[in-house]
Amino acid sequence: MSGSRQIVCPQCAGINRVPNDKPAGAARCGKCSTPLFSGKPVEVNAEAFDRHVQRGDIPVLVDVWAPWCGPCRMMAPAFEAAAAELEPGVRLLKVNSEAEPAVSARLGIRSIPTLLLFAGGREIARVSGAMAASQIVSWTRGRLASAA
Repeated sequence: MSGSRQIVCPQCAGINRVPNDKPAGAARCGKCSTPLFSGKPVEVNAEAFDRHVQRGDIPVLVDVWAPWCGPCRMMAPAFEAAAAELEPGVRLLKVNSEAEPAVSARLGIRSIPTLLLFAGGREIARVSGAMAASQIVSWTRGRLASAA
């Protein structure tokens, strides 16, 4: 089906085809009826991470963090604020490096917090260190524009 994009449900990880002429921000999952976007980051496990990055047609911004990390906890509200501004054009995910060490290892995470930006199933940018919401939004938009 042309003229649509695949969006992964944040709740059940179902794949949804959303027509390009329909606003994604108002779309609901065909499987579980959850809104596809809530303006908040989605906490994911390894399987959901892979599904969002590999099967979704929208860019994915990932925050790799840990509960014991002070800068990670400080940046959490900024990442949430950035989600409210970037969605539905970008999906924001949170990966707990302590709960998902295999994902962190596969991604080559050396320090946290680390933001990774994926488009088309591949990593296009990464940055480490805490940032304010405006910096997260600006960094994401700038990297997406450069990759286009």
